[in-house]
Amino acid sequence: MRLTILELPARWNAAERTLTDVDAALRDRETDLVLLPEASLHGYVSPAGDADLTSFAEPIDGPTSRACAALAANHRVHLVAPLVLREVALHNAMVCHAPDGTRPFVYRKRHPWIPEEWATGGTEPLPVVTIAGRIITIAICYDLHFLPRESAAQLEAADLLLFPSAWVEEPDLRIPRLQRLAQQFSLTIANANWGAGDVVIPGQGNSCVVSPDGTVTRAIDHRIDLTL
Repeated sequence: MRLTILELPARWNAAERTLTDVDAALRDRETDLVLLPEASLHGYVSPAGDADLTSFAEPIDGPTSRACAALAANHRVHLVAPLVLREVALHNAMVCHAPDGTRPFVYRKRHPWIPEEWATGGTEPLPVVTIAGRIITIAICYDLHFLPRESAAQLEAADLLLFPSAWVEEPDLRIPRLQRLAQQFSLTIANANWGAGDVVIPGQGNSCVVSPDGTVTRAIDHRIDLTL
């Protein structure tokens, strides 16, 4: 599998601009799976500290998903992108868009963090799907603290954990936590974290891939291209 992680800068209400950047980053590159950070299209928090994403909520077939599906088809990739998903409730979600127009999974974050008062936690277990010959699962940011207890079966089944985040922590202990998880479950972890942009907060940057032995591959120029 050829994996691409894009560490996108923190922006607010700039989905079209960000999707244009994603399109440019994927041009003339051969990859199978592309992972974007949590809430990286509409923003996780505004420069004024507004963390309410309700106004960005869309149904699964709304304009943001349609734009992501078009990118997946145009570049012949599986694009895992964020969505403020409007259903009966609102969810902080990640959607996998396949090049054939299908959605291999829609994952609703099980554990919204404190500022995510707008979001309802998902109740379904982590999805487990096969893409490009690899068994893949996904969790989002604050879910990390609950994974060994709640999702051991999915982690044990998977080769690769996708881990999009908008990490906020000082000191930043994200990578040591990911290393312990990778070693405990003998799986590779791909972390796409938000980067500094319109908002600058401790914990940004340092997107990485963690191997089952704990070895860390860090982003160069805000991206990782890796064959697994």
